[in-house]
Amino acid sequence: MKILLVTGMPGAGKEELLNVARSMGIPFLRMGDIVREFHQTSGAAEKGLSVGQVANGEREKHGKDIWAKRAIERMSGDIFLVDGCRSLDEVDSYKGLSDQVYIIGVHASRAVRYDRLVRRGRDDAPKDMKEFDERDSRELGWGLGSVIALSDILVINDCDLETFRAKVTKELEALR
Repeated sequence: MKILLVTGMPGAGKEELLNVARSMGIPFLRMGDIVREFHQTSGAAEKGLSVGQVANGEREKHGKDIWAKRAIERMSGDIFLVDGCRSLDEVDSYKGLSDQVYIIGVHASRAVRYDRLVRRGRDDAPKDMKEFDERDSRELGWGLGSVIALSDILVINDCDLETFRAKVTKELEALR
């Protein structure tokens, strides 16, 4: 199985990359969806725990690669894309499944990412820049910066949407 790991800071453009993958028929899952699903079904919200707190708590209890292990259970086929890889421990879990693992990093500036997250309006959108910076620090603490730094491909998302999608299409076609 060829595994494409998508990584990047929150708001960098990973979701748009997934839209391109979907249009190309490449199956994928979002590790964040697995975390949010677990958060909803675990009763954590009733206890006042955020999605990030639950994600971190599960890492502390079950290992830094727990979300990768839970994702692997849902993967199949010749090629599979996983969005949201955040640590080298997770990368190593995927490499235990296949010798064809490629990291695709997506990068955008801090200001652009903040604006995107606020406009997206999800439950986990930052209320202010302080909360945004805290989230970035938490994710970097999990090792996200190392995964981005070791990307096989780095797609810079500093352009219009059409140009970004064209860049992504070119990279995914090359990996297919």
